[in-house]
Amino acid sequence: MPAVIEMKGICKSFPGIRANDNINLTVEQGEIHVLLGENGAGKSTLMNILYGLYQPDEGQIFVKGKPVRISNPNIAISQGIGMVHQHFMLVQPFTVAENIILGKEPKKGTTLDIEKAIKDVEEISRKYELKVDAKAVVQDISVGMQQRVEILKTLYRGAEILILDEPTAVLTPQEIEELGVILKSLVSQGKSIILITHKLKEVMSMSDRVTIVRRGKIIDTLNTKDTNIDELAEKMVGRKVNLTVEKEEAKVAAPILEIKGLKVLDSRKLEAVKGVDLQVHGGEILGIAGVDGNGQSDLVQAITGLSKAEAGEILLNGKEITNLPPKDVIESGVGHIPEDRHKRGLVLNYSLAENSILGSHHSKRFRQGMGLSYLKIREYSKKLIKEYDVRTPNEKVMAKSLSGGNQQKLIVAREIDRDPSLCIASQPTRGLDVGAIEFVHKKLVELRDEGKAVLLVSLELDEIMALSDRIAVMYDGRIVGILDARDATEKKLGIMMAGGSSQNAE
Repeated sequence: MPAVIEMKGICKSFPGIRANDNINLTVEQGEIHVLLGENGAGKSTLMNILYGLYQPDEGQIFVKGKPVRISNPNIAISQGIGMVHQHFMLVQPFTVAENIILGKEPKKGTTLDIEKAIKDVEEISRKYELKVDAKAVVQDISVGMQQRVEILKTLYRGAEILILDEPTAVLTPQEIEELGVILKSLVSQGKSIILITHKLKEVMSMSDRVTIVRRGKIIDTLNTKDTNIDELAEKMVGRKVNLTVEKEEAKVAAPILEIKGLKVLDSRKLEAVKGVDLQVHGGEILGIAGVDGNGQSDLVQAITGLSKAEAGEILLNGKEITNLPPKDVIESGVGHIPEDRHKRGLVLNYSLAENSILGSHHSKRFRQGMGLSYLKIREYSKKLIKEYDVRTPNEKVMAKSLSGGNQQKLIVAREIDRDPSLCIASQPTRGLDVGAIEFVHKKLVELRDEGKAVLLVSLELDEIMALSDRIAVMYDGRIVGILDARDATEKKLGIMMAGGSSQNAE
């Protein structure tokens, strides 16, 4: 029986970069096949070629043994290939059913037959055991549910081969577990799945085979059961990677950040932060754990001046910074690695050089007379790119043309290089590969060892437990407990994240 997908000799270049260099990939019927590689290794490019979003410069594609030319996604869909992108392509104000049938609507005469649409969606969600509420509006459902909608959308169009690009990047640990169950169920019903990821734990738990891509070339294809996390990390990065965070005992100094009775309203004018008291000392990393949506983002936005505090005080080195504009907050010594790099971290249509000075663009060091000195800015960004190993042809390229991980490295470089007395790191390694994660973790530990305060907000429990000296758990807008990291276990934190007390977690 021929392989469901064979890609032979695929080459693809963009200005200044060879994204795919003579790649051969085979995907068998009924397997979960992972494409593993660093950010910018060429994984998404290869899958965008398979889905018809890009055309290869060279090479051939075979679907079930037959050569095909996939010049656009409609041809991919007609060949039974569906793709779920990292950033979902859903229409937020539409219902689940409306999103799933979009472009393939059942008609009654010339009008949309919405009753049949709902019935079809309920039927397909039952068939594949992907429970969704067909009548719910997409903007009101969780990210995990939105992903189910994306998967159902491809199945509704007859997909036999599903490509999932970084499917776990935005999911909670529970949703990741659910996704694993969903994928195994789809395979048992005859589907074949290609997963793009760089999360090694998920490779081991979800896949049958794994192909490692490094700098545009295939390094190896292995049976998952015959490999381990350390071997995969080494093949992916090209060197041994230290997967544990090495740090000395914390030398804790006086508090740098003090929060007293802080209350913050969210965009719907509901109380999202409900009287939080918190201190972050110099020389420590304080981690905030919690399921997404429990007030962590609102807390960070209030500290950084991006949203208004309704009540309470925020002190930095003894000086009040409550409700100061973001510019003044930065100038008083706060670095901020934001959770959403596109919305808050970068201007995607600006060059890397311009992005490297955002927030410091009014500083004398980048000015010449009344305007900016582009010579100084370019020199500075070259230094950051080199020091933080940002993979880019040069500093003049637009931020949008970098992979997500390299965009993140640039933000981390900019914020840490400011030498802040408090660094707020929100999801600092979201979407990063092991090599880059190791690097960012090292930089945060260096800040702590220089006597700076680090406030780490992460949905990755492993990251919180590995990096933090103390861990505060947020639930429903409140801090429900603070543990010494040495006493924290996944079980204890999990109970507190669900609203239980630290006593119950014993």
